[in-house]
Amino acid sequence: MTADRNAFRDALPDGGRLIGMDVGTKTVGLALCDAQWVIASPAHTITRGKFSKDKATIATFMGEQFVKGIVIGLPLNLDGSASPRSQSSKSFAQNMGDMGVPILLWDERWSTQAVTRTLIDADASRARRDVLVDKLAASYILQGAIDALRG
Repeated sequence: MTADRNAFRDALPDGGRLIGMDVGTKTVGLALCDAQWVIASPAHTITRGKFSKDKATIATFMGEQFVKGIVIGLPLNLDGSASPRSQSSKSFAQNMGDMGVPILLWDERWSTQAVTRTLIDADASRARRDVLVDKLAASYILQGAIDALRG
């Protein structure tokens, strides 16, 4: 697990599909990108339960999608310092550490707000936003990471 994008990129010299995660208290939004790290797309939202079951669900999905690395959103305060939720995301990442792929913690400031604003601008109902926001936030996080990794 690292927050250093260069170390993460070095761990994947041939690229490969990545999974992005927006880890919340009730759900985990999932997104995928292509093997060349060009575009991220929303995939699923998992309702959180027992961690071992959630991890097994994610592991199965990763296997089906040939995922080579994980990007997990790290919620930081506006000044870049750790937020109360930061430790929860770090613990989640640490518990995913035995998946056999590199893990990148990526600054997710503004991801949920940006996605929510986009959905409001698209006139999505509150119920529709609730269904979409987590996987779209995961896609937003993953897109930011792959843009930086390719840059």
